[in-house]
Parts: sequence; structure tokens; C-alpha cells
Amino acid sequence: MKLSVALDSIVHSQWDGTRRTLVENIAFEIPQGTTMGVVGESGSGKSLTSLAIMGLLPPGMTAAGRIELDGADILQLSPAQMRKIRGARIGMIFQEPMTALNPAMRIGDQIAEGLLAHKPMSRSEARAEALRLLERVHIPDARRRIDSFPHEMSGGQRQRVGIAIALAPGPSLLIADEPTTALDVTVQAEVLALLGELISDLKMSLLMISHDLGVISSICERTLVMQSGRHIESGATQQVLRNPAKDYTRRLISAIPRREDDDARRLPVAQPDETPVLEVQNLSREYRSLSGQVLSRAVNDLSFSVRRGTIFGIVGESGCGKSTLSRIIMGLDRPTSGRVLFDGEDLFAKKPHELRLARRGFQMVFQDPRGSLDPRQNVSRIIAEPLYLDPHAPKGKEREAMIAEALTDVGLHPDDARKYPHQFSGGQRQRIAIARALICKPKLVVADEPVSALDLSVQAQVLELIRELRDKQGISFLFISHSLAVVESISDDIGVMHRGQFVETGKARAVFADPTHPYTRTLIAAEPRIDQPRRYGVVSADEVL
Repeated sequence: MKLSVALDSIVHSQWDGTRRTLVENIAFEIPQGTTMGVVGESGSGKSLTSLAIMGLLPPGMTAAGRIELDGADILQLSPAQMRKIRGARIGMIFQEPMTALNPAMRIGDQIAEGLLAHKPMSRSEARAEALRLLERVHIPDARRRIDSFPHEMSGGQRQRVGIAIALAPGPSLLIADEPTTALDVTVQAEVLALLGELISDLKMSLLMISHDLGVISSICERTLVMQSGRHIESGATQQVLRNPAKDYTRRLISAIPRREDDDARRLPVAQPDETPVLEVQNLSREYRSLSGQVLSRAVNDLSFSVRRGTIFGIVGESGCGKSTLSRIIMGLDRPTSGRVLFDGEDLFAKKPHELRLARRGFQMVFQDPRGSLDPRQNVSRIIAEPLYLDPHAPKGKEREAMIAEALTDVGLHPDDARKYPHQFSGGQRQRIAIARALICKPKLVVADEPVSALDLSVQAQVLELIRELRDKQGISFLFISHSLAVVESISDDIGVMHRGQFVETGKARAVFADPTHPYTRTLIAAEPRIDQPRRYGVVSADEVL
């Protein structure tokens, strides 16, 4: 099987009769058994190109040019003919398995659906093949899990089910659209290893779409870089990512999070004898049944402190207790035992109205600004929201001046206060969320995965903004992430969290340079980087060298 793509354009015909070209002049080939990566920021046309190959472009969009599968132009096929190719010869793995999977169907039935559509077999034969596929993608206890629903599985297991569905009809080409973006680093490594195994064993081809250059470097032989719907450069992955020819590719690579060497600029504002802005003492959070039996312990006897004017990074996989910890620190959940001291005062010893007033001193920035910003409110109203906690907060022109100052502090213009969230890019929306956190002049900001939904260049801008707020205003940050690269690049101190506890803490540079705990070493080893040789699939001796 050989796929040849020569797209002249993808055009969107809009409701007012205007036509907008979204993708143009994209050309590449994927011979049998090879891997191709496509990288670029949001809006670059990566996903649209893959949807054109699958014949799944949204209504109003048309593709012009040629997409040849073994010499036959699939753009000229009828919908009925395309249905015979889609799934059977070209399979697709989508980014978010919880959205791609039917929540009302058992996973075995979802795998069998593609088999029954493309192969002459009975339902019992399809179920047997679905079980074999679940075992093939390493789902533990597959005989039991075949009757599970998607919500009963972890994120990594759901993505494995998505891979099994794509594999079921026996395609020669797999298209994987950001298949590891929402996964923890170790689960990501498992999924990439599985894809590499499938490529090697089944002689399949892979088209991998991602904004993570480390992921592309770890599995793809060749790479295509796209920007604003156009081809920027392409070639062997190691050549493109280690010796890029174009400025745009160099900018993407320079935006990869990395630890800075200017430690003099990053000295903590606090003096050693000062009270930490945040102290967590022997904190535990248990979840119990109605009978009082302990079902789980999300946080287990955890203690740490955040120095003034520093960034304390917390890294760990999903389910380790990071989000539970952040909710308790924000006073949104109560611990089973232990204390949270803000400026030396126990938050949970305060009365409700006292806790509301104390919250002016600590604010939170959430992962996805699309979910945390009210689309019906303008930016002025969104940013001013924390001021409603304080009955004595300024009003009128003084409040408008505070909003303008907060916008300026995050690199936006005061006139942006009149706009609405949909009028901003993803990075700008996250800046608005940070401005909302700053309006009360807090001493501590809890940032829960604040850059995981952003492109590399936008992520770099937000991380630099957080550094500036630390250095210029002395704000402390509790920075939570599953990305080791991000946490290493920005943190002064770090805690590695596993099963509700810190297995390792210390200065970020020391922990990453010489980890002492096996779990920390496992996390670091699993992180894909562009300075490493390709890990997955059939790796040639030249690539290892």
C-alpha cells in the first residue's frame, strides 16, 4: 500500500457565499511500512489534511488535487466506494477517546462494529476477534473488560480500545491524530510502544499528527512541518528537528520547554527565615463508603511548603492526587486530616466568611480557558469576578483601573476589556484567566495544568509570563502538570507525586539531574525528546548512531 497526497487546496465555502482557502499545496508520500509525522500549531491544517484523506471533511469544505491510494484517486470515489476504504484500508485513531467512543456501547461491541461492516463474519466470530484485538493492544483481563463501558476504563485503556477499533478491519495505513496529547508520560510511552510494535509486526504505515515534537521524533521516520495551511519543510525527522532549514521550524523547536541557565535572575525573593506563603502539614484526604469503610486515599499524609516568590512544581500521573490537593489548598474540599496554612494561618480553622475573604490572597488558573471563562460575559466582568469576594473592593473608575492594570500585567491591552472570550486565541484566553487571578493582588496562584492545552509557542509565552510575575511581583506559584519538561523548565522546587504522596522533593535542577527514587527515574526515562534517536517501530542502525 502506498499513499500519495498532492492537495492543491481545501476550501471552505461560507454561508455568505465567500470562499476561504484553509490548506494549499501540500504533498507527501507514505510507502508501505513507513512512518510520517505532521507537526504544526493549531490552525495549521494538520487535522484537515487527515480528514481529507479519510473523506470526512466537514460540510462546506471541499478538497482539490489528488489523494492516491495504490494509484487510485480516492477524491474521485463515491461515498459508497469511500465507505469500503475507510476503516478497511485506512484506519484512524482520534485524539480524545472519551469523545470518539460511544458511551452507551460496550467496548467489545464497538470493536465488532467495524468487523461486521467490512468482513463476512457472524457476531460470535466478531466478538472472538474483538477479544483477540483487546489482547493484542495489551488490555489487562481482556475477557472481563470486553463487556466494560468506556467510562469504566482509564484514559490509556480507552486509547488502546480506540487503536483496537482502528485495527479491526485490517487497514494498511493508520492515521493517528494527536493520540497521546491527553495522556500521562508513562501511558504515552506505552501507546507509542504499541504503535511501534504494530508497525513492525503488521508492516503497517503510520501518519502521526502531533504538536509534540518529542512524540514525532520518537516514532516517525519522516516529518512534514505545516503553518497556516502551507508546507514549510519536510524530510528525515532527525534532519528536520535537529538541523531545521526554515525559521518557523526553528521557532517551534526553540519553544520546547527547557531549563534556563540564568539562575541569578531566578533567586527567590523570600529570606530563609520568612514564613512560607503556603504550608501543607500531614494532609490526608480519604473517600469512604456509607458504612465508613475507606475506599481510596487520594492524598496520604502529605507535607511541603512553598517559599515566597518561588514556583513549586508538582508532577505526577493522573490519579496521583494532584487535583485533589489543589482543591483542598483552594478551600474547595476539606481534608480528612492535616492542615493547610496560608501566611501562617490555618484555612480550615476559619469561619466561612473568613475563608472567603482569605481567598483574595490565593487564586487559581485552570487547565482549559474555554471551560473556565464564561462566554456570555465580557473580559471586564470576567476579570473583576474575584473582587465580588470583597465587599470593600473598589468600584467605578478605580475598579476599571484595576482591570486595565491586570490586563497590562499579562501583556494584553486595556481596550480588550470590552471584548468576549471567543475573540481571543487560546494563549490570550489563558492570559485573561491569569489576569483574573491577579486582580486581587494574590500572594499565591495555584496553576493546574495551565499550558497543557496550548501550542508550543503559546505555551512558551505563558510560561515566560509566569516567570515574569514571579520575578517582578514576587508572586508564588503552585504549578501542577503531568509534563516533566514544563515543570523542569519553570520550577524552583519540585515534588514528584505518586499515589497521594511525594516520593521525591527538592530543588528542581537537582531532582532532574540526579533522581533518587525509581518512580522519578521511570518518569524521566519515558519523556520523549527530540535529542534522542527514534525509539519505536523499525529503527535502523544509522538512526541509533
